[in-house]
Amino acid sequence: QVQPVESGGGLVQPGGPLRLPCAASGFTFSNYAMSWVRQAPGKRLEWVSSINFGGGGTIYATPVKGRVTISRDNAKNKLYLQMNRLKPEDTAVYYCAKGGGPLVVQGKESSTSAPRGQGTQVTVSS
Repeated sequence: QVQPVESGGGLVQPGGPLRLPCAASGFTFSNYAMSWVRQAPGKRLEWVSSINFGGGGTIYATPVKGRVTISRDNAKNKLYLQMNRLKPEDTAVYYCAKGGGPLVVQGKESSTSAPRGQGTQVTVSS
């Protein structure tokens, strides 16, 4: 059973950084692309970023491109999202999601339908 566990969220001032880890279990982590998605209050689930199985291929949504870096450590079964220059509009619950296969596009395609954990709340406010 796929069980991602997200953490690292909190309250951060605009312009600040935050790093979100996700611990994955229940599947062979290194065989699959992974993604981050988020859901702001009253809004639909939104894809943020995806990374391929080995970590060498990444893609980002336009609203976060240049401010966010996705990475993974296959030895530890962990996915990360480093967020910099945070904005109030980044406020959301963030989830990690298992891809449908190893390729980065497979990560994005299944990101909003894949099983999710509890998520971690990120609030950007002064």
